[in-house]
Parts: sequence; C-alpha cells; structure tokens
Amino acid sequence: MTRPINLLRIAVAALWMLSALSATVYPQAAADPLPSWNDGPAKQAIIKMIAATTTAGSAEFVAAGDRFATFDQDGTLWVEHPIYTQVVFALDRVVALAPDHPEWKNVEPFKSVIAGDRAAIAKFTMQDLEKIVFATHTGMTTGEFSALVKDWIAKARDPRWHRPFTELVYQPMLEVMQYLRANGYKTYIVTGGGQEFVRAYANQTYGIPPEQIIGSALDTEFTYNDAGKAVLMRPPKLLLNNNFSGKPEDIYLFIGRHPQAAFGNSTGDREMLEYTQAGGNGALMMLVLHDDPVREYAYGPADGLPASKVGTFTQALYDEAQRKGWNVISMKKDWKRIFSFEK
Repeated sequence: MTRPINLLRIAVAALWMLSALSATVYPQAAADPLPSWNDGPAKQAIIKMIAATTTAGSAEFVAAGDRFATFDQDGTLWVEHPIYTQVVFALDRVVALAPDHPEWKNVEPFKSVIAGDRAAIAKFTMQDLEKIVFATHTGMTTGEFSALVKDWIAKARDPRWHRPFTELVYQPMLEVMQYLRANGYKTYIVTGGGQEFVRAYANQTYGIPPEQIIGSALDTEFTYNDAGKAVLMRPPKLLLNNNFSGKPEDIYLFIGRHPQAAFGNSTGDREMLEYTQAGGNGALMMLVLHDDPVREYAYGPADGLPASKVGTFTQALYDEAQRKGWNVISMKKDWKRIFSFEK
C-alpha cells in the first residue's frame, strides 16, 4: 500500500509545480474592465484617461481625493425614449390622483392625461409639464415623495421590454462607473430630471449615494407635522433647473471644482462637457449617440439620424465634439451589448 500512496503524492506535487511554473512563465492577462465595449477609440479613451490620472508621476495625475466624474442620466445611463421615465411617473400619478380632483376632467393638461390622449400628450409644452409636476410632486414631505417613487419604480414596466425601468440601464456605462470607482473616482449623476426622484433608486441601481445626485429640484420648507415631528415639505416652487448652463453651475455648487470626466448624450449636456474641458489636466468628454434602432433607438438629428424632442443630439453638438476632441460613443459600433439581460 505504501508505493501507490507515494506515487499519488509525487503526481500531485508534479501537477502543483507545473501549475506554479505556468503561472510564472505565462501570466494570465488582466481582466477587461470594460467587457461590454468593443475595442475602439471610445474604449481606449476611457482606459487612457484613467491610467493617466491615477499613475503617480504622470503629467495628468490627479490625487485620489480630487477625482470626480459626472454622468447625465436620461439617455446616458438608461433609456429615455419614447418619453422620460419621470414623465411616465408623473402621468401615472395624475391618473391615480384624478378621483380626488374631479375638476381635472375638464382642465388641461390633466384632461388629456386622464383620457389617455397620446397625441395631445406628445404636444405638451414645458408649462403643461410644470403644471403636472407641481400637481403630482408637491404638497407632501420629502419622505412621502421618496416612498411613492420607490413603490412606483418597483412596479412600473417599460412598454417595449416589459421590464422594470431600472433594468433598462446601459451595461457599458455601469462598467465605466465601476471602473472609475475602482480607481479612486467619485461618480456623480448630473441630471435634468428631479433630484429627489433619482435619489430614490440611484444607490441600488447605479451604486451612487443620494449625496452624489445633482438634479433639478423643488424647494423644501422645514416645518412640523401634526405629531410635532420635524419634516421637510415640498412646495410647488422650483429651486434648481439642472439643465444646459444649470449643470456646470450646480456642479460647482455641489462639488466646487471641475470634473475630470463628463458623460452626456444631448444638447442639455453641452455646457457640462465644456466646463469639464475647461478644467484641463487630461479631461475626458464623451457623448452617447443613439444610432441602434434594433437593440435600442436611433435619434439625433446628428449624423443624419431622425430628429427628436427627447434627448436631442443636434448636428451642431456633433460638430463641436469633433472640433474639440470630445469622444462620440456609437451605441451600434462601440457597445457589444446594451443591457445586462442581453444574451
């Protein structure tokens, strides 16, 4: 019995030595931090920026505590077509509140929403949408509003994919955020959407805490409820319009410095990218171009794509990107897959 046992021990030792030698002579390649991206200029620009800003001695090195990246949400991190998710929430709230407001049946824009008149809804002006937001987002505490959003976002489904809206997040962008955070970056969402709306699900969906959400915001008023507990109420008054020039203004208000990287997809993000580039030091500016009508949507009108009022990416913005060295991400060419549920 001694001999077989010795032979077994020798065989095991030999296998262990071969494994160790193989690992030494032929080291495995480092895991791809962006596996959902095709190799190309966009992917390489991200990798290059992170390497340059995190390598000590590099001319573009940024200390760990000073590394910031900003991301628009709608159309940059998740699907925005055919209508913004928060608008869907607001329209659903109108229907839910309609029994308590019988006068809405004869008053626009509520009349069209209750009737489900999609043609009329598509023609709503900003004033119409403001009326709907004030009617559905105010008159409650911040905690009550957050609870409403969390309940809705857990139940609502997108009509095309029949999935929760939080599953329609772009997997390549999740990888970018994770890659940045793994290299000492703080990631911020800078959105034209409602700050409190996004805060209700951002941590679970993107891994971004509430204090790193910058968005359009209603005012808040400190008061006491009937039980004498301190609460913050949401009055029908706009505090921050976080779009266009409002984005860099609010970035400075909340962060107090230029980001090293900024990601957007529309004209509403233009000033954020310009502000990021003005900070210098190897800044990275990227715009997502929706040019994949099969896996997602195609709209612009940049680069000959169909025009759109939702997430407008004009030819002028496209030309500015080319002129200033910003990277335009082609959904069709640069992303191997768009959603995590793709096979």
